[in-house]
Amino acid sequence: MRTGLTNLLILCCIANCCVENFAQEPVSTPASENAYLHSHYVKYEYRIPMRDGVRLFTAVYVPKPGAFSDSGPYPMLITRTPYGVSPYGENNYPPLLGPSDEFEKAGYIFVYQDVRGRFMSEGTFVEMRPHLDIKRSPTDIDDSSDMYDTIEFLLKHAPNNNGRVGLVGISYPGFYTSAGIIDSHPAIKAASPQAPMTDLFLSDDAYHGGAFMLAENFGFYLGFRPMAVPITEKLPSSFRFNTKDMYSYYLDIGATSNLETKALRIQNPYFHDQLVHDTYDDYWQERDISRHLKNIHCAVMTVAGWFDADDLAGPFKTFHAIENFNPGLVNTLVVGPWIHGGWAHNDGDQVGDVEFGSKTSLFFRREIQFPFFEHYLKDKSSIALPKAYVFETGTNVWRKYDAWPPKNAVAKMLYLHAGGRLSFDPPVANEIDHDQYVSDPADPVPFVDHPVSSVQARYMDDDQRFAAHRPDVLVYQTVPLTADLTIAGPVSPRLRIASTGTDSDFVVKLIDVYPDDHPIPLNTGVDKPIAGPSAVQFAGYQQLVRGEPMRTKFRNSWEKPEALMPGTVTDVNFSMPDVNHTFLKGHRIMVQVQSSWFPLTDRNPQTFTDIPFAKPAQFVKATESIYHSPTAASALEVMVVP
Repeated sequence: MRTGLTNLLILCCIANCCVENFAQEPVSTPASENAYLHSHYVKYEYRIPMRDGVRLFTAVYVPKPGAFSDSGPYPMLITRTPYGVSPYGENNYPPLLGPSDEFEKAGYIFVYQDVRGRFMSEGTFVEMRPHLDIKRSPTDIDDSSDMYDTIEFLLKHAPNNNGRVGLVGISYPGFYTSAGIIDSHPAIKAASPQAPMTDLFLSDDAYHGGAFMLAENFGFYLGFRPMAVPITEKLPSSFRFNTKDMYSYYLDIGATSNLETKALRIQNPYFHDQLVHDTYDDYWQERDISRHLKNIHCAVMTVAGWFDADDLAGPFKTFHAIENFNPGLVNTLVVGPWIHGGWAHNDGDQVGDVEFGSKTSLFFRREIQFPFFEHYLKDKSSIALPKAYVFETGTNVWRKYDAWPPKNAVAKMLYLHAGGRLSFDPPVANEIDHDQYVSDPADPVPFVDHPVSSVQARYMDDDQRFAAHRPDVLVYQTVPLTADLTIAGPVSPRLRIASTGTDSDFVVKLIDVYPDDHPIPLNTGVDKPIAGPSAVQFAGYQQLVRGEPMRTKFRNSWEKPEALMPGTVTDVNFSMPDVNHTFLKGHRIMVQVQSSWFPLTDRNPQTFTDIPFAKPAQFVKATESIYHSPTAASALEVMVVP
């Protein structure tokens, strides 16, 4: 989550996406190991004044005269980041420049800037600084104005620039890319917000369905803390888990507020804010950048990964906001089978045990991303991108659509039935009207089947058979499909529930069940090993396609939670992030329903209370009922492509 993802940061921040202690600055490389950059680029360091007088540290790498067959002038490619732009010093160079190898060999001016209050930049850092639509004085600043002022300075001072600017960034830098194109500077011609943090409470990093993303947030904020600038090195963390079993660690800690009072040696106000703002209050609403994505005058390509454990919802919200507020703009959505930032650093041919048949990341970098910037910043010819360029899992092919979701996608209800059946047919009168299970906060359902020391992104498509055997997980599945079935767009549970508690979570998982006679992959000849002592058995494999929690006290409002009335049948409706997946002929569609997903999300005590500060006595068992009668039907609304 929020990993420091310029390409300077890829090697140290993304390789282990969702690790427990994120690196905040790139790894520097001795001059002997990056001789190419020394011989082809001159590095400049500026302290660029903003309109309020604050100076932002900026590293600029300019092609040397004669280094490239293209003698310039060159466009600028800007990334703004809170994770540091080291190595600092004009004689020190990073391991690589630009979003991929193609860029540093093509002739660009690369610009990397520390945002306010981070590392070598002056000022005060504010988490996802709220955008100001109206600025009445030079002291009214935000990340849009900082980008504008930065470009104004660089156009006058960066040697041999052609007056054109591109913006790019992944995760937190993706947010700064989105913010930077609001009220666009005329020089900005192309921008690519990638996995941009967008609305942290509504299914981005902080909260999903009102449930706190426990393990990732705590792990991230161990390293991401306030700093007294200037500083050239990341802050060390003295915290040690002293265990590789995060399930037991977080279970033993009790209420999440204990992570501050008992676990942290150094208090972190950033983590505190995430923890205590547990409704969609003003703190979150004013940080929703999608509300302000207006007056954009450049081509935009938003990038997402289907298996992004951190910022999957954000790119879609960003794409749709840009589309709605800026009619006629070149606005493209690209989604591949990637983890958080995976398109920038790995081959993209596999997540966990699931393979995708090709090196999708290489295809994106060479055939989509590089031509996009070449076209808008250098006038190079390029094939026009579709409105949505998305990878379809299951069939493992790229699809081009003129809208997202596809215009021909039809909403259909996938109904839960008695006896664990799942069907597009609604329930009938003679069925048993509900199923139930006991949810125990002292024994929450884990999100993986083996001890882990961090949230590994592979859980996003991992085998779910371990959960299907638990008594506190309900399982519904179709008969084997007689033809391929493609679902493209959001997945929206429509549940009818009852609980003996006054608050509960309902986690819904959409799963692709492989046939019992599914062969061992041809490229290995043997079952592939996974974490732990077992080996993958693809016969009957239950591949997670999408999963999401919903905290029932938010069923009617994200701002004003409401208690459940014990024993009363209640509607719980919500939407899960989009998918583009084909369930192949012979496979089954499965839905699992449970009331915990630990420690991916925090535990719901199942008592209506202020959850971060819940008392031990408030964590109680609850009997959860899922109804599937003609008058109280539960279903998933899915978008089926004919």
